[in-house]
Amino acid sequence: MEYRTLPHGGDKISVIGLGSAGIHNASAAEVERTYEIAIDAGVNHFDFIPSESAPLEAMGRALGRHREDVHIQVHIGALYESGAYGWTTKAAPAIAEFEQRLATIGTDYADFGFIHCIDEDADLDRVMNGGIWDYAQARKADGTIRHLAFSTHSLHIARELLATGSFDLAMFSLNPMYDYTDESEYGQGEAADRALLYREFERAGAGVAVMKPFAGGQLLDAEQSPFGQALTRFQCIQYALDKPGVLTVLPGVHGVSDLRDLLSFFEASSEERDYSVLASMAPQTREARCVYCNHCQPCPAGIQIGLVNKYYDLACVGDELAAEHYRNLEHHAGECIGCGHCDHRCPFGVAQSERMAQIAAYFGA
Repeated sequence: MEYRTLPHGGDKISVIGLGSAGIHNASAAEVERTYEIAIDAGVNHFDFIPSESAPLEAMGRALGRHREDVHIQVHIGALYESGAYGWTTKAAPAIAEFEQRLATIGTDYADFGFIHCIDEDADLDRVMNGGIWDYAQARKADGTIRHLAFSTHSLHIARELLATGSFDLAMFSLNPMYDYTDESEYGQGEAADRALLYREFERAGAGVAVMKPFAGGQLLDAEQSPFGQALTRFQCIQYALDKPGVLTVLPGVHGVSDLRDLLSFFEASSEERDYSVLASMAPQTREARCVYCNHCQPCPAGIQIGLVNKYYDLACVGDELAAEHYRNLEHHAGECIGCGHCDHRCPFGVAQSERMAQIAAYFGA
């Protein structure tokens, strides 16, 4: 397992966690076995919001047995009145469900207390002024919530919530389909603006837990994919992990077999994880830009081209630490020898040798 560090708090979070949208059809025994195998493999980040209420007890038992070893996302606004997943911005039922979810696990705290699924301004207003926000802040103050978090599909709402300075984590839908097409209501915003938001998450010190990494399975099926070509799970996971701010990807699984397939990501070669095929699939109508995929490596001068680009992009949106991170690199943009190796290898058409000169001038080195 690989881990990344939560900027605020220092928690180590597994780069693959578990969503729970697909587990509702498994038996209770299969649910518990799946979670036990995941935890034994080093998975330590779990979302606790299945598509139906049926597996909640089994999930709660498994997570409760390993409470000190796992991070659990508990949402304020998820609702299961009918047995199926729903959501609400009304404070009373949202709070009651949140507290019942803690009791199901047998715990007195949530690692991440989530303001749940806010995609509209009216919903944001009801949450912030209707009791949920006050409750979340009070539970954060008394330790019932260790970290405040939110989930949204909206770039605008994400920015509104980031501006409060109160959040340590966000769930956001991130995959190539949402970044490059207008095929889904979940993939809101232009590609360039979505890329900017990822950098804003990192600048704000708010980690990203990726939901819908496979676009509900559409990206894995050539007939359903808007690109007319299937990607693999490994490619989608690596694509998400390469984005600024991302700490963990949270795919859903249907049981042990799915889980084992997912965890084989760590045995996959760099070629199997390589998603540069997107360059021939995604629309080419937008300005060529670095997506930090490192397909240009190895650089003959030893420059970590993806990181150099990432720190430059972050610095340009106001991240004060980005320049320090850049200067701590062993090799810098000014060391580029202009050989053109990266230009020829970049699948996204970025003239990296020109960009290195631009970056060197920006940082004054």
